[in-house]
Amino acid sequence: MNDHTPMKIFLDTADTSAIHKYFPTGLIDGVTTNPTLIMKSGRDPEDVYQELKDMGISDISMEVVGNSSEMIAEGSRLYEKFGKCCTVKVPCSPEGLYACKQLSRDLINVNVTLIFNAAQAILAHKAGAKYVSPFVGRLDDNSISGLEVVRSIADLYCRQGVCSTEILAASIRDVHRVTRSFYNGAHIVTMPPAVFGKMYNHVLTDKGLELFDEDWSKVTSNSGPSFGSFSQLQEANPGNELKDVMQKVRECSS
Repeated sequence: MNDHTPMKIFLDTADTSAIHKYFPTGLIDGVTTNPTLIMKSGRDPEDVYQELKDMGISDISMEVVGNSSEMIAEGSRLYEKFGKCCTVKVPCSPEGLYACKQLSRDLINVNVTLIFNAAQAILAHKAGAKYVSPFVGRLDDNSISGLEVVRSIADLYCRQGVCSTEILAASIRDVHRVTRSFYNGAHIVTMPPAVFGKMYNHVLTDKGLELFDEDWSKVTSNSGPSFGSFSQLQEANPGNELKDVMQKVRECSS
């Protein structure tokens, strides 16, 4: 798709400790949740939603179930309670799409989940969905390329000039599928925290940091206070640019 929507990363988890860990990076744009997983953790879903809202997360997918009337009533109640951070998540079923249509008329964002082909994405857009969520991993499990489904939806939306519905790739199990989902046209990829953590990793980055540490130790070993390794200094000054860290060293050494 070519509507210049910036890429967004969501965390797909009910583990608030993991969200607390990664949200301060400034790289997380939202959270998708599953009430079943929340309940298994022994917590009330709405307590979790409130904690995420208090954390500053501006987009939280909150799943509703039941028939269309029940989904509409519950979605409206959740939106009234949590405000604009609430995105109501409904299944791609006749009942779910009817609920999507009614909720979207009330300007409530809706995430239509359980998308497995482009035809369903057409219906979800027609129902007013803010997001459609193709399940990449689950498609792969059934010998269908999930990434190809993402690409087909993106191509179709692009050809039809669809800008109001964004593609949110879900059921992501590895970093490769994060990258390829974006490459194939997804606006958003939601992933487990473990996959997000692995996005930082590359063997050459690790080797480069090792070389930086070796060079840094040579710079600081001759004179001045001990700062530890370059990596340790960066960790002690999170969010600072390299030039700011170096300035601190010069000030302390003078």
